[in-house]
Amino acid sequence: MSVAATRGISLNGLEGEIINIEVDVTHGLPSYQLLGLPDAALNEARDRIRSAIGNSGKRWPQTKITVSLSPAWLPKSGSGFDLPISIAILSATQQISELDLNETIFIGELSLEGLLRPVRGLLPMLLAAEKHGMRRAVVPEANLSEAQSVSRLEIIPASSLVQVLAIICGAEMPRQIPLITYENESPNFDFAEVAGQEDAKRGLEIAATGGHHILMMGPPGTGKTMLAERLPTILPPLNDDQLRDVAAIHSIAGTTQLASILRRTPPFVAPHHTTTSAGMVGGGTKMIRPGACSLSHHGVLFIDEAPECAHGILDALRQPLESGSIEITRAVGTTRFPARFILVLAANPCPCGRFSGKGRSCQCSSLQVRRYLNRLSGPLLDRIDVKLRVDNPTRAELASNDPRESSEEMRRRVESARAIARERFAGLGFELNSAIPSEFLRRKFRADSKAMSMLHILIEREEITARGFHKILRLAWTIADLRGVSIPGVDEVEAALALRTETSQ
Repeated sequence: MSVAATRGISLNGLEGEIINIEVDVTHGLPSYQLLGLPDAALNEARDRIRSAIGNSGKRWPQTKITVSLSPAWLPKSGSGFDLPISIAILSATQQISELDLNETIFIGELSLEGLLRPVRGLLPMLLAAEKHGMRRAVVPEANLSEAQSVSRLEIIPASSLVQVLAIICGAEMPRQIPLITYENESPNFDFAEVAGQEDAKRGLEIAATGGHHILMMGPPGTGKTMLAERLPTILPPLNDDQLRDVAAIHSIAGTTQLASILRRTPPFVAPHHTTTSAGMVGGGTKMIRPGACSLSHHGVLFIDEAPECAHGILDALRQPLESGSIEITRAVGTTRFPARFILVLAANPCPCGRFSGKGRSCQCSSLQVRRYLNRLSGPLLDRIDVKLRVDNPTRAELASNDPRESSEEMRRRVESARAIARERFAGLGFELNSAIPSEFLRRKFRADSKAMSMLHILIEREEITARGFHKILRLAWTIADLRGVSIPGVDEVEAALALRTETSQ
C-alpha cells in the first residue's frame, strides 16, 4: 500500500486555488476519512466514488483510506473533486500505473455508474489552473464548450471514468479538440419594432455609448420593458477579455445564458422586484454565488417596477454602481465578483400608474405618490445619468408604415462613438466615458470654458451635487462623441443636464 496524489481546483468567487489531493491506503479496518474542511457535497463523494469505481471494472479497497485536501485551512466545496479523488485512490492501490500528474488538473463529478457529469464553475477553474502553470486539464465532455475559452491549457474531454483511466494509462491521447467558434448571434429583438418613442431611443443610444445608467418613468403599457429588452442589441459584442469574465460568472451560477454569452452577446438580466438582497448582489454560506449585479457584468441589469422593490434592495446597488464590483463578506472570508453593468430602472409615476397621460384618472393621493417615488432614494437617483419620460405613442406613430431605425444602425453609431472615446483614453486604464475618474475630469477632460462656468454656477446654487457635476460632464463627453465634437460645449452640457432632469419636468 502507498500514497498517491492528484490535483484539483477550489473556487472562491472567480479566484481558484490549486488543491493537492493525497490518498494514503494502509492496512486496517475498512474506513474512509476525508480531511481538509470539505462541505456536504464533498463528504458525500465517498459513496459516489465507490460505486463509480466498482462499475468501471475496478476494485474498491477493503482497507483504511485517508484522503487529505491541502491547503487544509481552505474550505473546499462542490462535487468536482470526485474525479481526482478516484484517480488518486486507484493509483494508491496500484490498480493503475504510477504516473506523474503534477501538471494535470482533474475536474468532474461521477455518477454511480461511472459517467462524468458536468460541474458548475468549470471556466474559472480552468483559468486558475492556467494562471498557476498547469499544462493540461481532464474535464467532463459536457463542459467542453466553455472549456475551449482557455487557450493556453490542453483540454482533454472525457465522458466516463473508464475513458479517463484509458487516457492516463497510455491509451491514445485525444488530440486537442478543434475550437468551436461562435458568431455573434442575430438578436431576437430590434428597435425597429418600437413605434415612436424617439426621445427614449435617443436616450438609450447615449446610455449605451457611454455606459450610463437609466431611469425610465411612465404609465403602464407605454413600452418601458420593450425598450429595455432591446438595449443589449445596440451594445458592441463582448471582446475576448469581457467574454472570459462574463462566461466565468455565468459558469459559476449555472445559468441558461451561457451559450448566448459564448456567442459574445452582452447579458441581459431582469430580476423580479420581489428578489432578495442575496439574489440581487449575491450571497450564500460556504459557496458564495453571484447575484443579478454580477450576472449582468458588461451587460444590462433591468429592474422593472423599481419602487416596488423591498427596502434596501436598490440601495445595495450603490456600491457596484460606483466601484464596478461587489464584495461579500462571510465568516469564511471575503468574495469579490465584478459587477460593471448598465442599470435600467423602470417605474410608474404613481402606485396606480395613471398619474400622467391623456385620458388617465389617477386614484392616488399626493401623499401616496410622494411615498411611492421616495422609495427611489436620493443617493441612488444621483447615480442615474439618463432619466427618461416614456409616454404612449401617438395614433399616427402606431399607424405609420414608414421604416424605423434598426438596432444595427444604432449599434454602428454606438461603436463609432466608443472608438473615439477609446482612442482618447488610450493607456489610461478605462474606455467608457462613464468610467472617467473625477480627477481626470478636473485636470484633463474638462468641457469648454463657457460650459464649465455654467456648471460652476449650478453648483453654487446647489442645484447639482459634486457627484452630479461629474456625471453631467461624463454624459456631455458621450453626447459630444456621438455628435463628432472634439470637446463638450454649452450645447452638449445643456443636453446632458436635460437628460439628468427629464423625469422631473
